[in-house]
Amino acid sequence: MSQLNFGERYFSSRERISQVVKGINELARDTATDLGESLSSSSFEKDLGTPFLFVVCGEVNAGKSSLINGLFGRELCKVNILPETDRVIWYRYGAPPRDVDTTSSLEERYRPIEFLRDFNLVDTPGTNSVVKGHQEITERFLPVADLILFVFPVTNPWGAATWNLISKLPVDCHHRVAFIVQQADQREPADIKIILEHMADLSMKRIGTVPQIFAVSGKLAFEAKRAGSLAGRTYKDSGFPALEEFISRRVCDSPERRAALQTWRTHASGALRKIEDRIEEQTRVLNDQNDFLGSLEDEIDAMRERLVSRLPQHLVGVAEVFETEAVWVSRALKKSLGIARSVFRIFVGDRTGSQTEGLFIDRLRTAVESVAESDGKDVVAACRSHWNELGARVKESIGKEVDESEPIDEKLEQARRRFVQRIGRAAHQAIGNLHVRKELEHELRKRNLALKSFTATTLLFLIIGAVCGILDFPWLPLIFCGIALVFAIGGVSIALITRLKITRDFQASLLDTCGSFAETLRADYEDGLRIFFQDYTTCLNSIRKHLAKEKLAIEPKLSRWHDLFLTLKSIEQDI
Repeated sequence: MSQLNFGERYFSSRERISQVVKGINELARDTATDLGESLSSSSFEKDLGTPFLFVVCGEVNAGKSSLINGLFGRELCKVNILPETDRVIWYRYGAPPRDVDTTSSLEERYRPIEFLRDFNLVDTPGTNSVVKGHQEITERFLPVADLILFVFPVTNPWGAATWNLISKLPVDCHHRVAFIVQQADQREPADIKIILEHMADLSMKRIGTVPQIFAVSGKLAFEAKRAGSLAGRTYKDSGFPALEEFISRRVCDSPERRAALQTWRTHASGALRKIEDRIEEQTRVLNDQNDFLGSLEDEIDAMRERLVSRLPQHLVGVAEVFETEAVWVSRALKKSLGIARSVFRIFVGDRTGSQTEGLFIDRLRTAVESVAESDGKDVVAACRSHWNELGARVKESIGKEVDESEPIDEKLEQARRRFVQRIGRAAHQAIGNLHVRKELEHELRKRNLALKSFTATTLLFLIIGAVCGILDFPWLPLIFCGIALVFAIGGVSIALITRLKITRDFQASLLDTCGSFAETLRADYEDGLRIFFQDYTTCLNSIRKHLAKEKLAIEPKLSRWHDLFLTLKSIEQDI
C-alpha cells in the first residue's frame, strides 16, 4: 500500500457522503425545500474536511524526517547527521509553496501535494531539544492529533526525554499512539525482535498499555517509492507496508471521524425525508390541479350535453324550414312546367330535374345554415360566459394565468363559422341522399315523351292539311287541321294534368322525407357541437402543457431522490 491509499475506505465514504450532500442541496433547491443550515458546505468542511493530523515526535536525529520522507515518497524534510529541524514544522496543503513563520517556534509549510489535502503532518525538533517553547508547542498538538508517532532510533530506543513525554500523555491519547523504531535496516532481525520486546515491556511499565510498534527504514521506503518499485524487495524490507496498513486502519476506524460520518449521514437522511415530503406535497398539489382541470373539462362536456339535449327543438326548426322550402320549390317547379316552357324544352332539352334539385339544395342549405348560425351564437354566448369566470378559478387553483395570446372571441368565432359550414355541407349531402331528383326526372321523361308525341302528331296533321290546301283539295285541309287541333288540345290537357300531378307528387315526396332529413342532421349536429367544444377546450392547452411540464419535472426529481437514498443506504453499510 502506498501513502496515496491511506484510509481509502474512509475517504471513499466521505466523498460519497459529500456527493450525496451536494446532490441533496441541489435537489432541495430544485424542489424549493428549506433545509436550513444543516447541510451547508461550510459545516461539512468544518466537520469532515479537516485533514487528519499526524504528529511525529522523537529525539533529535531519531529519524523523524526520514520517516516522513518515506511516507511521502519525496524529500519533504531535509535529512542530515546534524539536527535539521530546529522548530516545530506544520506541513499543510497550499499553492504556491510557501513557508510562514507563525511564531518563533512554529513554522507552517504549505506545499501543493495532494496528500496534504487530507493529511497534515507536524514534525518536531526533538523531545530532547533545549530550544525554549518547542515542547510546549509539541504538547499543544498532541491532544488534537489523530495519530501520534513516537520515533526511536534503533541505536538507542531508550531515550529518557521521549519516554518522559510518553508518560505525560493523557490516558485518552494512548489509543492514538504508535512507536516507530527507525533505521531498522542497521540491525539484524533477531536484534530487532529483542528491541521490540524490551520496548513493549517498558511501555507497559510507563503507561500501562502497549501501542503498535513498527520497525522500519525510512531510507529504504524512500528509495523504493522514488524508484516506483512498491512491489519490490526493498519496499517490503523497509517495514512500511505494515506501518501504512496500520495508518490506513486508524484512519478508517477513527471513532471521531466515523461518528462525524454517521452524523452527516443522519443529517442527509433527515434532509432526504424533508425533500420526500416536499415532492409528495408537490405531487399532491399537481394531482389536485389535474383533477381541477378534469373538472373544467367535465363542465365543458356538460355544457355540450345540455346543448345536445336541445336538439329535438332544433330539429323541429330544421323540419319546419324543410317543409317551407319544399312548398316553395314545388311552386317553382310548377311554374317551370308551364306549357310554353315545356314545349320549348322538347326541342332544346330538359334540365328541369337537376335545376329544381339545385335550387332546392341552395335554398335549403341557406335556410339550415341560418338555423345553425343562430345555434352557433347560442353556443358562443355559453362558452364566452363560462370563460369569463374561468380565469380567476384557474389562477386560484393552479396559480397560472390562462393563455390570452389568441383572443377567446376570435377562437370562438372561428369555431362558430366551422360549425355553420359543417351543418351546411351536411344538409347538402343529406338532400343528395334522399334521391328526390331520381323520381322527378322519371316523371318528367314520361311527360316529355307524351308531349313530344302530341306535338309531333299535331305538326304532322298540320303539314298534311297544308299540303292538301296547296293541292286545292276541298274540305281535306279543314279536316286535317281539325284533327291537328284535337291533338293540340289533347297535348295541352296532358301537359296541364301531368304538371299538376308531378308538382303534387314532388311536394308530397319531399314532405315525406322531411323527418328523415332532420334525423340525418342529428348526428352531424352532435359532431358539429363536439368539434366546437373541442376547439373551445384548446383554450386550456396552455394549462395542460404547464401541468404536463410540472409532471415531467417531478419524475427526474423522484429518480434523483431514489438514487441519493440508495447511495446513502450503501454508505450506511460501510460506516
